[in-house]
Amino acid sequence: MNAATRRTLATARRVLAQLRHDPRTVAMLLLVPCLLLVLLKYVYDGQPRTFDRLGPELLGVFPLLVMFLVTSVAMLRERTGGTLERLLTMPLGKPDLLLGYALAFGAVALVQAALASALTIGVLGLDVAGPTWMLFAVAVADGLLGMALGLLVSAFAATEFQAVQFLPAVLLPQLLLCGLFVPRAEMAPVLRWVSDVLPLSYAVDAMGRTTMQGGVGGRVLADLAVVAGSALLALALGAATLRRRTA
Repeated sequence: MNAATRRTLATARRVLAQLRHDPRTVAMLLLVPCLLLVLLKYVYDGQPRTFDRLGPELLGVFPLLVMFLVTSVAMLRERTGGTLERLLTMPLGKPDLLLGYALAFGAVALVQAALASALTIGVLGLDVAGPTWMLFAVAVADGLLGMALGLLVSAFAATEFQAVQFLPAVLLPQLLLCGLFVPRAEMAPVLRWVSDVLPLSYAVDAMGRTTMQGGVGGRVLADLAVVAGSALLALALGAATLRRRTA
């Protein structure tokens, strides 16, 4: 094991230890998406077809929103508290730090996706045509995308309030244009072109195709590749723009 790997794993262990001592954050990460899915189920209690259409798409959206919020605030606290500045005086580099965060929150995303997927398919009775493992894989990828975007935008916030403000600025436009409310093919051409470059569009498409199509289609894998690539790009940009401390 080389030095960079050891530094990355040490960072991941530190972040997981911090989460272990913050039960409210853990509850928000793991339980809030599940509670929102239960609420959605009973909102459409008399319209099971509507839940079958929206449920899988929001199974990807809800964890993404929560991961974005928690990781953006967590990284900002590292900077405002001076922890990041002290860490970066050591051999730990910015890529090591962000990869450590990605590993830690990636582990959380696995648990989050497992709980939400099991609840939606088992308890809430979501009808899934494709393999359930693919639904789980897309849910994990969506959570990782939210984590990566949260780490990226944290570099541009000076306070926790500003970090929270990035959620409507970055994610709500994507939520409106991802095809959740209106099919993307029916949007005005300009809006459709914009939606084509937004990662949340592919996250929603992947969830929708997984539940509607049997087997694992090439379009689902292509959507999943775009989501994963967007997460990696966000991490790379985050490493390039991360500052040691706020101004």
